[in-house]
Amino acid sequence: MELLPEIRDVMEEYKEMQFMYRSALKTLKARLDILNDEFQYIHNYNPIEIIKTRVKTEESIIRKLQMKGLSITLEHIKREIDDIAGVRVVCTYTSDIYRIVDMISRQQDIEIMRVKDYYLDPKPSGYRSYHMIVAVPIYLTERPVKVKVEVQVCTRAMDTWANLENKVFYQYEGQPPVHLRKELRECADMIYYLDTKLLEIKEDISEV
Repeated sequence: MELLPEIRDVMEEYKEMQFMYRSALKTLKARLDILNDEFQYIHNYNPIEIIKTRVKTEESIIRKLQMKGLSITLEHIKREIDDIAGVRVVCTYTSDIYRIVDMISRQQDIEIMRVKDYYLDPKPSGYRSYHMIVAVPIYLTERPVKVKVEVQVCTRAMDTWANLENKVFYQYEGQPPVHLRKELRECADMIYYLDTKLLEIKEDISEV
């Protein structure tokens, strides 16, 4: 992607900012790993299967600001984009979603800025997950700094679906054909049914 000189300068500054976001991701992942280990020790069970982290690329930042109709400035990047740093926490059962959310919410120095429960209120596409925007403290040599991180909590099946949906939308530049949207929605509905039935079976055998 050929960038104008002024945009190139902003992106160079953004690269320097990425250190802060990566540090916030390391901090949050370490917390989650500890909580997962503690849960295993106490309950002999791990609610968290996988923790994925990512920081948005320069191209993704530019595309998001353009979609919002905003100029490419460092101030807009900081203020208008909440998901520069992202964590996806993948679990086995739907009951684990709220267990993990509660574990994060109990961290006294992590500020919960905003939540969206797409599991109970799914997107039109059928996507079901729990989203949180949190402010994670990172402790630098001179001062602590809070950095915004988006947390997504979903089941393994929905994680697979979301990865495929992202690929489809990227392949068709955000405008996939209607038949693919329909098939994705049908798959999402089947995943919801599957996740619900698996939880029912788990709860049934837990009572034995």
